[in-house]
Amino acid sequence: MTTDGLAADRMLLNRTSTAERVAAILRSRISEGYFRPGARLAEDTIGTALGVSRNTLREAFRLLSHERLLTHELNRGVFVRTLTVEDVVDLYRVRVLVECGVVRAVDGVPGTDRLVAAVTDGEDAMRRQDWQALGTANLKFHEGLVALADSPRADELMSGVLAELRLVFHVMADPRRFHEPYLARNREILHLLQQGDGRAAARELEMYLREAEEQLVEAYRHLQPPPFE
Repeated sequence: MTTDGLAADRMLLNRTSTAERVAAILRSRISEGYFRPGARLAEDTIGTALGVSRNTLREAFRLLSHERLLTHELNRGVFVRTLTVEDVVDLYRVRVLVECGVVRAVDGVPGTDRLVAAVTDGEDAMRRQDWQALGTANLKFHEGLVALADSPRADELMSGVLAELRLVFHVMADPRRFHEPYLARNREILHLLQQGDGRAAARELEMYLREAEEQLVEAYRHLQPPPFE
């Protein structure tokens, strides 16, 4: 085996490592609702803010495009992706399979610190009437559910799914009406898990996800023009 070609790849490796960290920052910003669908991401502004080169930033953009969070438009630049109603259906298909599968498999009383923290954050956001923060707390709750599997691969999958989902949430004209009822349901799922009843928690979670999907699909159908045309 020869390693002659690897030396030439060192700079690429270092750049990619930095690009992955930049991608993680931008992914978090998308998940927290700071970048809306259709927003143009200016290379100069973001590169200067993060202190990274244009090449590194472009590599981060490429990674996020592969994750379906960004899209490149020729001669126009890079934009936050606008998801379609088909994306919504597929995202919820994945969520039911992964989240409900994890919760259903819970045996005994799991550690729920992350879930408790997410519910507490949601209650605080509701008191402040900060609906963006409430949406973020809700996503953190679902990240915490998948984390019960203790699987880095499942965590990585859910990180991308929930970032895409945040882009879907922007379709709701009244985020309070959408997010607020699910806080109480998060509490109920948490309670069931603290009682060691993973199967009941999974049943509640599946109903919850099916209803959320129906709400979002209905909201997409009322957009003018629909984002999938």
